[in-house]
Amino acid sequence: MKKIKNHLDLVVLSIVIVVFACLCQSASAQDVTKASQAGMKTYVIERNIPGAGEFSAEKLKTISKTSCTVLKEMGPGIQWIQSYVTGDKIFCIYKAENMEMLREHAQKGGFPINNIYEVANVISPATAN
Repeated sequence: MKKIKNHLDLVVLSIVIVVFACLCQSASAQDVTKASQAGMKTYVIERNIPGAGEFSAEKLKTISKTSCTVLKEMGPGIQWIQSYVTGDKIFCIYKAENMEMLREHAQKGGFPINNIYEVANVISPATAN
């Protein structure tokens, strides 16, 4: 059963990365260049949060406000792009100078971090052309 759960987690993460890749295709070249020039890397954060998929809109809004408040305090070296809420996990896409900034944001905001993945490359349907 644990193997199946781990496999499903990898499938969900793969889907998140593919969706992120599609979203990146719509980002302006200027935004991508700015992040690269600032020395920022792209990360996917996996947060295990039981019942996250059933959170109310109000609870998600509160979580978002907390995150934004912490990000504002931390400055321009870290940016939250967006998050994907699933059954018992939230996958977050961030741009940051380093992983330590992600851990600091999580600690200050009271958010768990179960895994951090640095994005090595981005592919999408456009890659096939």
